[in-house]
Amino acid sequence: MATVELRFSALPEHVRTARLVAAAVARRAGVDEAVLDEVRLAVGEACSRAVGMHESHGISAPVRVVLVEDETEKKFSIEVGDEVPGSGGTAAGGVPAEGGGESDAEGEDEMGLAVISGLVDDVEVTAGENGGSIRMSWPAHPTPVLP
Repeated sequence: MATVELRFSALPEHVRTARLVAAAVARRAGVDEAVLDEVRLAVGEACSRAVGMHESHGISAPVRVVLVEDETEKKFSIEVGDEVPGSGGTAAGGVPAEGGGESDAEGEDEMGLAVISGLVDDVEVTAGENGGSIRMSWPAHPTPVLP
């Protein structure tokens, strides 16, 4: 199982780099070329969401992106994590998390999660005391390395 981990300062200008790295690693993992735009868009949305949450909560910790090529299950996964406690927004399956009224930031968060859910069939959103994460995965067909 090959893993690439990327951490970047929670600044909008670094989201593009995360998207480019994700697309390159996805291509290498054997994700279908027709799906690479979806990978780029989903990672960009997840990273933008994490950056926005860090900025709005005054958190200086880096945003975490973990890219995993699982050759045994033939899938490629990306997890984008933030350091904002309880930052899940919605539970897996798109069900809104319990809570009071919705602020503008929460509304944008919900919209971002809806976009990701529309782009990726296999999405899991989690939240905890140490932050939240969005895990996305796609089928991969790794090409064998020739000697």
